[in-house]
Amino acid sequence: MPAPPRLARWLLLAATSLLPLAATARGLPPEVAAALAKSRIPEDSVTLMVADAEGRRRPRLAHRTDASVNPASVTKLVTTFAALELLGPAFTWNTPVLIDGPVRDGTLQGNLYLKGQGDPKLVAERLWLLLRRVQGLGIRRIAGDIVIDRSAFAVPAQDPAAFDGEPLRPYNAAPDALLVNFRAVLLHFTPLGDAARVQMEPPLAGVQVPRSVPLANGPCNDWRGALKADFSDPARVRLEGTYPAACGARSWPLAGADPAAHAGRAVAGLWQELGGALDGVVREGAAPAGAQAVVESVSPTLAEVVRDVNKYSNNVMAQQVFLTLSLQRLGQGTPQASRELVQQWWRERLGGEPPQLGNGSGLSREERITAAQLARLLQHAWASPLMPEFIASLPVSGLDGTARRTGALAAGRAHLKTGSLRDVTGVAGYVHLPDGRRRVLVAIANHPRAGEFRPVIDALIDWTLREP
Repeated sequence: MPAPPRLARWLLLAATSLLPLAATARGLPPEVAAALAKSRIPEDSVTLMVADAEGRRRPRLAHRTDASVNPASVTKLVTTFAALELLGPAFTWNTPVLIDGPVRDGTLQGNLYLKGQGDPKLVAERLWLLLRRVQGLGIRRIAGDIVIDRSAFAVPAQDPAAFDGEPLRPYNAAPDALLVNFRAVLLHFTPLGDAARVQMEPPLAGVQVPRSVPLANGPCNDWRGALKADFSDPARVRLEGTYPAACGARSWPLAGADPAAHAGRAVAGLWQELGGALDGVVREGAAPAGAQAVVESVSPTLAEVVRDVNKYSNNVMAQQVFLTLSLQRLGQGTPQASRELVQQWWRERLGGEPPQLGNGSGLSREERITAAQLARLLQHAWASPLMPEFIASLPVSGLDGTARRTGALAAGRAHLKTGSLRDVTGVAGYVHLPDGRRRVLVAIANHPRAGEFRPVIDALIDWTLREP
């Protein structure tokens, strides 16, 4: 009697996971070994694996494939594929607006509530449209308060400077049940006359930004440094320098200087920009059970969100997806509950011990995974009905996303998720051979010279494309 399909697949994957031990004796290809020697990264600081996507043959290359390493943003492969299987590619996030009073003569006689449900892509234009729909109901003034309900996620308070001392870098933004514009702003600089006009998007209520900054002659080199920006006061941005006219129009993305207040400031700022009036204040709180839902914003599908997460390695979007797993299963999103759900999913679908996860984005020093585990995930995804959505989310080598800098020979020939932190550089994904076959490739370096690992990755991809 044949084994059940799930058991047969698990036995095949389990057997495949043992093959790298036998393949290690093959050693590194000469061109890969030469590139590694030139990088001056020791062989025992890297893990490499190349195998058929179908997982039916022994790996083509296996080097330290059972070594547990920090994968940086390659972790997002685990988060996004688990979400595709557990939530489905058509899953969407809803952000409802509720009221608790009647509307008379254009005034809401009560409070207006925005109930966050973890939407990873509630960008400024979508929030603007949502508030515009509220005004379309005849509400021009709110007699009560605007209440921000962030209770869907329970996330410990985070210091945005804790990871690398760069609190204003957007990649350090923390997740939020009502994540507005990735908890970030854009400062737009546009030369007009003898000054550069300054605009903030989205507008944040209570935050002062200079309307202009003087123009300067000279090349457009370190234009951000030339501005002499001071963000020490969250309520007032200071620009004490100049802006090089040669730069033309530029934009500067920044994490909000006051993360906890970002959503409320953005909602109030856009409400004011739309001409709305608010008699009360913006505050946090839970929407009462009796409040009436009047409009809602619906996010792009998970398949579209996963594409943004992987193509551009968006950390906070990845964390939003990660927390949504436990929100949907348990009613509230927490990091620990989501870790447990992904570990359970891994054991049931892939077999064996799961990787060690942190926040699901890879922006962590605690996350650990092996090349064998990553290859098993990629092979499992290749055999899945969700394979097209998953592969389409990965950067195309030499063409888009974070893989644009891949070598010329590999341009358009691979879909690879990249990852980089201080002392970490890696990729994992699929290489498309000229004859139509597919191979999974994993290459990760954990070493102080990890920034020199990219030529090794290029050499490995080129070798994979030529290897019969």
